[in-house]
Amino acid sequence: MNSQSIHFRLIVWYAGVLLVVLIGFGAFTYTTLRFFSKQVLQETMDHRAQKIVELLASDAAAQDPDYVPREIVKRYDPAANDRFVRITRGDGGLVFLSSAPANHSFIPREVGAFRGTPAPSGAYQVTTPEKTQLLIATQRIHVGSEDYLVEVGGTLAATEQVLHGLLMTLLLGLPVILGVVIAGGYVLTKRALQPVQTMMRAAQEITLSHLGRRLPTLQSDDEIAHLAVVLNQMIARLDESFQNTQRFTSDASHELRTPLTIMRGELEALLLGRSLEPDLRDALGSLLEEVERLVRIVEGLFALSRLDTGEAQTERVRLDLAKLAETTADQMCLLAEVKHIDLIRETSQRVEIEGDRARLKQLVVNLLDNAIKYTPENGRVALAVRSENSTALLEVSDTGPGVSEVALPHVFERFYRADEVRSREIGGAGLGLSIVQSICAAHGGSVTAANTPPRGCRFTIELPLAPRN
Repeated sequence: MNSQSIHFRLIVWYAGVLLVVLIGFGAFTYTTLRFFSKQVLQETMDHRAQKIVELLASDAAAQDPDYVPREIVKRYDPAANDRFVRITRGDGGLVFLSSAPANHSFIPREVGAFRGTPAPSGAYQVTTPEKTQLLIATQRIHVGSEDYLVEVGGTLAATEQVLHGLLMTLLLGLPVILGVVIAGGYVLTKRALQPVQTMMRAAQEITLSHLGRRLPTLQSDDEIAHLAVVLNQMIARLDESFQNTQRFTSDASHELRTPLTIMRGELEALLLGRSLEPDLRDALGSLLEEVERLVRIVEGLFALSRLDTGEAQTERVRLDLAKLAETTADQMCLLAEVKHIDLIRETSQRVEIEGDRARLKQLVVNLLDNAIKYTPENGRVALAVRSENSTALLEVSDTGPGVSEVALPHVFERFYRADEVRSREIGGAGLGLSIVQSICAAHGGSVTAANTPPRGCRFTIELPLAPRN
């Protein structure tokens, strides 16, 4: 999964927030349980200490010195219940000390004496030599002429055991919960983003030749549905703008063809006259060259306009691309011979495709013409046609200067020329490669350009093969 995708980030945020919440809830539960467990134990010890104080203050205790110890063992049995009970007089004399508990978790006589300030009641926590935590509640009472300190304690072992179990449950359960949450978050975010994926697939099908298509609208009335509506409105505006531009280009190129044809004819007729001054003849010749260039531009614009409107395939037939390329190359041999350029052809393999013969021939003509123009004298131009898997490949390479890395991504843009001065010198209008790209797109193919070290450039066209009969 792409770490920069919104899908991944939503899952991470979702899992991160839930992890913080779970850790916070676990810490709160642990702390609260620890506090209230100690609070309950302290209240229990306070209650028992109060009962023992009442025993000390009773008339029976005044008459029988053994009454209080006997009643403590009888009523509370500290040894059996793992409790600590100690009663001391104000002079430090020991009145009662409970026996060791049954589990031997601590030895009562080794529990240090209370060192707190005198108070009617209180509590303190002590750790025995056996590492047992005792929570001891204290009660002070004055009976007769004597002061007594009553200490009743209980171990925190049960509380610590419960807390340890809770902690282990949290530590072991947290990864499981987090894993379930991440899996659930993945499913939920995938379902939530499904409309976006649908919109993306629909948007990929909207091209210049299919601007009439629209994104699917949703009935959820949420932000994604509103986005689809806004994007459809934008596409509609782009469609209208493109149609206006397309109509202008088509109308302008169509209207310009007639006056330019007349101008070219008149200039050619004038140049046939023998009484022209040399300077005037040169001026008319230069003017005729510019008119010829304008005619090529207009013809290119007209061709692009027809391609944009889907008129690229007036006839769709099954043909051999290799044979078509071979025939076209034969017709252009004279252009290569003038510059002493070797035109090498590798077209022996039969490669059948379906398309418009005239447009596909124009595609080959434009590529070969472009290669011959930019290849210096005594250079080499190679034309190759072959098939790979289900794709027909047509390659045209040359030994020219190549294209700069800056200009390479823009060579198929209309009116783009990497070398403005040089392009004008060889008569380029910047439309030939744009027409090639449009013809490829109209036939469901593509064209790419790449430099071929140490020098030269290669154009590669990919077209779908015709289905087998």
